[in-house]
Amino acid sequence: MAGHDLLGTAQTGTGKTAAFALPMLANIDANNSNTQLLVLAPTRELAIQVAEAFQVYASFSRKINVLPIYGGSSYDNQIRQLRRGAQVVVGTPGRVIDHIKKGTLKLDNLKFLVLDEADEMLRMGFIDDVEWILSHAPAERQTALFSATMPDPIRKITKRYLNDPKQVKIESKVTTASTIKQRYCQVAGHHKLEALTRIMEVEQFDGVIIFVRTKTATMELAEKLSARGYAVEPLNGDIPQNSRERTVERLKRGKIDILVATDVVARGLDVERVSHVINYDVPYDTESYVHRIGRTGRAGRTGDAILFISHREKRMLFSIERATRQSIDPMPIPSISQLNETRLSRFKNSVIEAISDSSIETLIPIVESIQKETEASPEVIMAALAKIAQGDEPLILKEGDRPDLNAAPPRGDRGDRPDRGGREQRGARNERGGDRGGERPQRARKSSTPEEGMQRYRIEVGHTHGAKPGNIVGAIANEANISSKNIGAIEIYDNFSTVDLPKNMPRATQDTLQKTRVAGQRLNMREWSDQPPRRKSKPE
Repeated sequence: MAGHDLLGTAQTGTGKTAAFALPMLANIDANNSNTQLLVLAPTRELAIQVAEAFQVYASFSRKINVLPIYGGSSYDNQIRQLRRGAQVVVGTPGRVIDHIKKGTLKLDNLKFLVLDEADEMLRMGFIDDVEWILSHAPAERQTALFSATMPDPIRKITKRYLNDPKQVKIESKVTTASTIKQRYCQVAGHHKLEALTRIMEVEQFDGVIIFVRTKTATMELAEKLSARGYAVEPLNGDIPQNSRERTVERLKRGKIDILVATDVVARGLDVERVSHVINYDVPYDTESYVHRIGRTGRAGRTGDAILFISHREKRMLFSIERATRQSIDPMPIPSISQLNETRLSRFKNSVIEAISDSSIETLIPIVESIQKETEASPEVIMAALAKIAQGDEPLILKEGDRPDLNAAPPRGDRGDRPDRGGREQRGARNERGGDRGGERPQRARKSSTPEEGMQRYRIEVGHTHGAKPGNIVGAIANEANISSKNIGAIEIYDNFSTVDLPKNMPRATQDTLQKTRVAGQRLNMREWSDQPPRRKSKPE
């Protein structure tokens, strides 16, 4: 690295940790126990993963100590280890600031400062914390910033805090591992749980991570799968860190088979037995998709990634294929006949296994007694035992017991309508009717309640200011770096509008949207809690 500051564009899984860790470790003074290298990571999980990688790379020297520090873990333990000395500290911004303010993490001897996945820290609202740390670090240091994308706020940081950086692009031939088999299922939202349980029944899986968009969804889906007999637990940011670590350990040891997780907490997870990643909810962007499916097919192992999409989400499928330069094959949802075939095969195998067990000889007199009392044939008795064994769930399903999830939806079904162009085009079409008077909303897409994973917001711009759906979409997409695909229903009234945006947006993103202007009006965005105003009568 020759002492230069470094600006690296790197996707996940490109080996960038080794790229910056090895040369920096070679320049660490092992005889000086003070912190000389600080790595900032957006999540606890990624901080742990990077710290573990550093520990492997630093194994050539027993004197180099690597310490991960992150929220949700004991302060006392971290303080004790910092006082003993850690030349390398890997941490999340919030906890790093806490230790700097407490005086338990001193940066006087800092030689290297690394910002890993800077765009993710921006997305999560940590950018102010990052700037605070940069401003409190020694001026004489080497700084490396890695980011999959370079939005304007990240570029501003590089101009302000990096000194004539060398630019490096670290890339692989493809952004997803060739060992991962990628497939997608087109399924309507109200059929997703049925589709998921069918796939889980037919697929041969070991460990599974199911991704959803919201913390609430992790709890609800885990509860529904548990009720269906699966060993499953949720994983989200509201669960205490020590509980999350225990959950991951249970997955590693085979105590549970399924995690239902959000994107943030699953970053950096490396569990060898994860054979399948299921995108139950479509990710917000292609980078999130790559991160998600990277939890399987690691270190040369094979893995399966399955993506659930609705008809209207097909654009995201095409975006993912373009970004990863890999095709994602269609996957039919298992039919009733496939479910029956799987169930019969498993039942036969369990019977054959039981026959080979010598302990069943003690049960033969019971069967003989039943046969004498009922004069039933052995076949009838076996069928009766099979009926008892199947419990509440029938062993053989009848056609019509479950919906045909591979059938095209009815012609009038909204989910089967052809693509009518982008949201901006639809907005222009809606505007042709002109202003019909009063506070009647101009709709970009009619929606009484936000879709799952979305939150409705009020913005202070409307018809009287000349607002149009395209203006609103463009401003939000450009200023807040939110993909237009993740901007939902827009309704425009006389003096204000409402817009549906992803839930749990970072504070920094919301602050940006407060100041954003459309048609010369500041948005002053806030959560929508009112009822739509009554339509005024038309003027005489």
